[in-house]
Amino acid sequence: MVEMNMTLTVLSSLDDIPAVDWNRLAGEANPFLRHEFLAALEHHGCVGAAAGWIPQYLAAHKQGRLVGAVPMYLKDNSYGEFVFDWAWADAYRRAGLNYYPKLVVAVPYTPVTGARLLLAEDTPQIANALIAGALEHAQRLKVSSLHWLFTTEQDTRRLEAHGLMRRTGCQFHWHNQGYRDFDDFLAQLTAEKRKKVKRERRFVREADIEIEVLNGRQISAEQWEIFHRFYSSTFLKRGGIASLTLGFFQEIGRTMADNVVLVLAKHQARYVAGAFNLRGTDTLYGRHWGCSEAFHSLHFEVCYYAAIEHCIAQGLQRFEAGAQGEHKLSRGFLPTPTWSAHWLSHPAFSSAVAEFLSHEQDNMAYYMNDLGEHTPYRQCPT
Repeated sequence: MVEMNMTLTVLSSLDDIPAVDWNRLAGEANPFLRHEFLAALEHHGCVGAAAGWIPQYLAAHKQGRLVGAVPMYLKDNSYGEFVFDWAWADAYRRAGLNYYPKLVVAVPYTPVTGARLLLAEDTPQIANALIAGALEHAQRLKVSSLHWLFTTEQDTRRLEAHGLMRRTGCQFHWHNQGYRDFDDFLAQLTAEKRKKVKRERRFVREADIEIEVLNGRQISAEQWEIFHRFYSSTFLKRGGIASLTLGFFQEIGRTMADNVVLVLAKHQARYVAGAFNLRGTDTLYGRHWGCSEAFHSLHFEVCYYAAIEHCIAQGLQRFEAGAQGEHKLSRGFLPTPTWSAHWLSHPAFSSAVAEFLSHEQDNMAYYMNDLGEHTPYRQCPT
């Protein structure tokens, strides 16, 4: 594929692109877009045919230089996406049509907003060539659809200009307002919410639980094994599949040591819970949690409060604690929009989905406005 002296190719492995070239496009801000993270998923079988995430990286070269890229996958399921299209797949099935395979532009198993058009230069020419190339690839493969998940607002606008349909979601993010410490943060909450957080932290202290916050270089092989058991147990309890292997965590612990933030909870000299986070330049991203024993409020301490303390101490501006979760609102997290963009090849289904998304967007706007009226802060942060 050629567009304006650019050559577009589809690659089946990120190892076909030098890490320095990919990372020059991905930047430092979002660790999930780094070559190290995406390649580790491949190296340890977290993506591939068996996992239902077949790499289809779109790369744009100009005069032999990588100038644009898209993390794209061919999928035969909708697991690990966090933008739910199960109802669309079921409608296709009932109509006697195949919804799978489909193409997805995303970071596997990661509901984190970030660039999906990785550009050497922020120019419409490269962006437009990548979007057109992805659509051409979808049509060539004869897939039902192409989905761009957790797109930035700028990428979403660009995709809409190519006829893709916007979908709006909601997450809950914590914002650092220059707090001196955790108590300073608490002082900004209403009295009711402040008492609730203090009570939950007190439950953990009274259970004689010790909290450790470790970066990649500090985590031992034994601690990785312990955390991976916690992580796997969370999925087993819910009848799900733990898609990320121990080897994956160990690899990024080495290759992304400065990005890894692991919170472990210890009771009577035994680890009983843990939460895995990655940090970017100004944001901490909470991703996975698990435990071997149930303690009152331990989940909130390990997944939220210890992470907020870490953000304040490190001067990080934001904490994104994962998908969904209205319970986060009362603990200082505020509703934040997320976006995705969708193309369906079937005209009738595309029209039906467009109508659905229009109603859904109106409902989402009402939902977020309603949540905004129940802020846990004495004065809503700007």
